[in-house]
Amino acid sequence: MLELKRRGYNVYIGKLDDKEIDFIAEKSGNKIYVQVTYKMESESTISRVFEPLIAIKDHYPKYVVSMDELWKESIEGIKHLHITDFLLMADY
Repeated sequence: MLELKRRGYNVYIGKLDDKEIDFIAEKSGNKIYVQVTYKMESESTISRVFEPLIAIKDHYPKYVVSMDELWKESIEGIKHLHITDFLLMADY
């Protein structure tokens, strides 16, 4: 959250029905969605972090950020990134 604020985003926590979206960040009319988890070790974790983002029907970028170095899959256009890759991105 602090990195998003440092980059000039207004950051909110989102709710979609009974699911939570960790961060919704807005800047200059653009928006990104970010889910954060430690590791993608189980199907229930994968489901928990990806499902809320899949349910959002707009076309703004969506990211899942974790400490996983080997698990780098994207699901339905939602990008999975290691935390350092996310932090080093020039722009979201």
